[in-house]
Amino acid sequence: MGKRIDINCDMGESFGVYKLGFDEEVMPYITSANIACGFHAGDPIWMSRTVRLAEETGVGIGAHPSFPDLMGFGRRVMQISLEEVRNYVIYQIGALQAFTKDKKLQHVKAHGSLGNMGAVNEDLARAVAEAIREVDSNLIIVALAGSAWVKAGHETGLRVATELYADRALTPDGNLVPRSQPGAVIHDVEEVIARSLKMVIEGKAVAINGKEIEVRGDTICVHGDTPGATVLAQTLRQRLEAAGVAVVPMGTFL
Repeated sequence: MGKRIDINCDMGESFGVYKLGFDEEVMPYITSANIACGFHAGDPIWMSRTVRLAEETGVGIGAHPSFPDLMGFGRRVMQISLEEVRNYVIYQIGALQAFTKDKKLQHVKAHGSLGNMGAVNEDLARAVAEAIREVDSNLIIVALAGSAWVKAGHETGLRVATELYADRALTPDGNLVPRSQPGAVIHDVEEVIARSLKMVIEGKAVAINGKEIEVRGDTICVHGDTPGATVLAQTLRQRLEAAGVAVVPMGTFL
């Protein structure tokens, strides 16, 4: 069987009258959408609109839960109890699920600080994974390869989609370079495409220190709120398919 990859993108991150991202333009070129659930961005109107757009395009729908941090876009560190985390995640998944036609989601991907903290905090990752399982044990958890998310997903019996990032630099141990550091986000489209093809096809990436490391992924993330997002998503998909890689929703092969 040939190589398969899912392309995921964070979406529905507008709020009220404030429009963020290029959802309508990017959606045709991705296969899975991580939709904000109102805690870091999004609201009931944008959640409904984004779900409908994904359904019309045949894109897999996933919840993108976060800490309750609208002011900080979910990127601020928050110290809250594991019980709170579980309930926040259940609440957000349930809210988004209610907007879908068949009341089913494909996956869940933690956003911002929740995602970053859970990558190294096994208790936090486990609490989120248990919350996901409580809502629907058939959901896929999207997890950075080698992180605590992968372990938590397997231990709770969830399907796990390991994730690559098209436009994010990596440390020598395979983690994302913090956004606060220079070079953390790669903006050159051709460089992003070249890195993505290398990761998907060869299973290798060049870390920020120039060292080549091994990587593995079932899904690759593109960001829909950066300049040139539409061209990047379109070009990445075209180049992957030209290389013989099937670009399909993660739920079709996991």
